[in-house]
Amino acid sequence: MSNAVARRTFLTTAAAATAAGAFGAPSRAQHRTIEVGDVALECTFSGLGIPVVLLANAGCSVGYFDYLAGMLATRGFQAVSINIRGVAGSRGSLDDGTTLHDLAGDVAGVIEAIGSGPAHLVGHAFGNRIARCLAVDQPPLVRSVTLLAAGGLVGPSTPVGAPFRNAKQAKMKGSDCVTVLGVRWLSPASDPRILERVECWPAVFLAHLATSRNVPLEHWWRGGNAPLLVIQGLDDEVAPPGNGHALREQVGERVRVVDLPRAGHFLLLEQPEAVVQAVSEFLGANTAPG
Repeated sequence: MSNAVARRTFLTTAAAATAAGAFGAPSRAQHRTIEVGDVALECTFSGLGIPVVLLANAGCSVGYFDYLAGMLATRGFQAVSINIRGVAGSRGSLDDGTTLHDLAGDVAGVIEAIGSGPAHLVGHAFGNRIARCLAVDQPPLVRSVTLLAAGGLVGPSTPVGAPFRNAKQAKMKGSDCVTVLGVRWLSPASDPRILERVECWPAVFLAHLATSRNVPLEHWWRGGNAPLLVIQGLDDEVAPPGNGHALREQVGERVRVVDLPRAGHFLLLEQPEAVVQAVSEFLGANTAPG
């Protein structure tokens, strides 16, 4: 689909709202489905201003970003939360030929459909691989990239276990993924109940991870030339904090690293205020006046 067609699709689903009030008051979230080629993506918009695209973990819906999205809206940004293909009502192929570049292209299509210029990207866990890949593939669309739990180089101490890989449930709460399936998403200091708002589709989780297998790490690891913020939990066993430190050493001053104690892989739920503060400061520093 061309950019023009993608944009027409967006305007139709948004009831051709005016630019000044297209997505309502900053405190009110609105939901839209945007078509990019043969892919349809569920998106939630909060606030007005420069767009900040929020991308969730593999196989997870973006609902657990609601607090961050709301806070960004109050700070003069437009939070755009996107369910990646295969999650909830978002549709699109995840067959063996689908790659990380395809998922990044989906997000690019949403940014182009919005028509608000380049966006800041905030990716959590697998979502930051998509963000970094997009920053490499289409740099004019990206203002900055924030990585929450930035894995990729330093692997997890324990890979996803058989209970999760063989889960029979089509959809699960994140808290059940921890207590029933044994995933190591939290710091020992965190209560698994904070993950009850996380929706996870185990089969889609695995399909998303598979999209990066045939894409070399060096294709997306450095995130193009965009300013990078890494926020990582010091208790993260899935994306160990050595990843952020290695990225800083390799890339230099373009990368800022924030280490959070008593936080694991879902740091944005474990330390929400610290994440909001770090993200807000970074976006403010990387947004030109006006």
